[in-house]
Formats: sequence, structure tokens, C-alpha cells
Amino acid sequence: MKNIDCTKCRRQEVCCHTGAWVDLEEAKKIVALGLNRMFYHLEEDRDYPSGYRIGTSFEDNRCSFLDPDGLCSIHKIDYDLKPAFCKEFPYENGRLAEFADILCPQAKPKKRIKKRPSKAVK
Repeated sequence: MKNIDCTKCRRQEVCCHTGAWVDLEEAKKIVALGLNRMFYHLEEDRDYPSGYRIGTSFEDNRCSFLDPDGLCSIHKIDYDLKPAFCKEFPYENGRLAEFADILCPQAKPKKRIKKRPSKAVK
């Protein structure tokens, strides 16, 4: 498994540009912080402990909990209340998430620069 060190990333807010799905019970605790931010699209989903998930962004917009500096407003107040999905990203269930290469600058494969064959000097 590829090991990603988020502290070395120069663009840590990029992974939050499309928001995340949060368990409804996690969302209730976050709402209690009084951050004046919104959740969207409540859906039934049996993969979540409460049986429901709710999004932190509208469609594919950035996470509503990002502050103007690109930092997580939840994380600033109480890291323990940061959604599990967000704490684990770019991993999901112990593996690199399928879409990590799109959202995570550290997970993108390095592009190899093709060297041109050198011309013989006469």
C-alpha cells in the first residue's frame, strides 16, 4: 500500500473540494458546534452506522466546512468531531481510495519526462 504523508502536501484543501458523506449521527454533533455551515442530501444508506448519510457539499462544490483559508472549520474546533471519512482520506477501509488520484495531489502518479534521444554531433 502506498503511504501518503498529508503534512508534505502543499495543497491540503484540494481533497475537500467536493465535500464528503457523513454519518447522520456525526452530523448532529457537528451541528451542535454552531458553525453556521450546511449539510445537503440526506439519504438512507445501510453502510453508515445510523443507516443515513448526509453530504457536506451541494453537488460537486467544495465542502461547506472549509473556511476562507482552505482549512477545515470542524478540525479547528474539535478534531475528534471531524467526520471519519475526512480523517481517513485518502484511505478508505484501509486502502487508498479509488478516487484519491483525482483529489489527492500526493496520490497522483509522478509523470515521467521522456528524454529525447540525443543527436550525434559530427
